[in-house]
Amino acid sequence: MLLLAHISDLHLDGTERSLSRAANVMDYLRGLPRPVDALLVTGDIADNGVEAEYEAAARLLTAPFPVLTCPGNHDIRAAYRKALTGEPAADGPINRRHRVGGLAVLMCDSTIPGRDEGLLDDETLAWLTGTLDELGDTPTLIAFHHPPVRLHHPLPDSMLLQQESALAALLDTHPNVIAVLTGHAHTAAAATFAGRPLLVAPGVTWTLRLPWESDHLADLGAPPGLAFHVLDDAWNLVTHYRVVL
Repeated sequence: MLLLAHISDLHLDGTERSLSRAANVMDYLRGLPRPVDALLVTGDIADNGVEAEYEAAARLLTAPFPVLTCPGNHDIRAAYRKALTGEPAADGPINRRHRVGGLAVLMCDSTIPGRDEGLLDDETLAWLTGTLDELGDTPTLIAFHHPPVRLHHPLPDSMLLQQESALAALLDTHPNVIAVLTGHAHTAAAATFAGRPLLVAPGVTWTLRLPWESDHLADLGAPPGLAFHVLDDAWNLVTHYRVVL
């Protein structure tokens, strides 16, 4: 069995509120009696995209298990690379391939610099295609920031992944992809995309109130949330959502 934790939307902005909420989640994960095999962080790690926010993130995300990240629309690629990964500052897409046991995890960059909506650009799609071809029948998860389906709230639905049909076509030719994981919406959600589970992590910084719950957008008092993705020996996937009090 593989156990993956999944968080998103820390929006670290240097305030005690954002830092303490993220720290509580990491303390909870580090204290589990059965450690997770990896933690996935699907974007909006920083709020303003400055180096100091990523330096804080690097300290917070230190753990005895692998921490796999990708950027969101609030992240700035050059600062993210320099302060969070230790790589030279550069503005190109940040796409990474990881191995967790027998599972491949592809952390992709769905950001459009200066925009809130998402896109897997030509470079990223080419990287995904080549990587999936190399992986063959290896069980694989694909993770990025922007959901590719409507979530029935006007805010996230105005900033979804664009040209999602290109990703759907790619998945149609790669049956080894088990699921797609995203963030961005600040609400735990489950849907399907191209015949695969689409699992959206809740937000760490605040929770989106749905239209039938309230006219007020952000629930700042709701506790941070996370997802646990469990994969058994047959690569069946089960997801559990939790809050951290």
